[in-house]
Amino acid sequence: MSKEAKLIYGDGSFQVLERGDYVLCAVTEKRIPLNELKYWSVDRQEAYFDADSSLKGEISNSN
Repeated sequence: MSKEAKLIYGDGSFQVLERGDYVLCAVTEKRIPLNELKYWSVDRQEAYFDADSSLKGEISNSN
């Protein structure tokens, strides 16, 4: 059974607070396996599935 991880997102790396297999994309709500996590916002402390999701998150939070 897989479990959602709890992370602190930093500049270029993240710290695991609670172990798990994945995090959820803040835009698409897709599961992102930790070994595939490449996009996140340090300021908003949220993960993104891909570059497109990251851009959409940035745009929606700038309004």
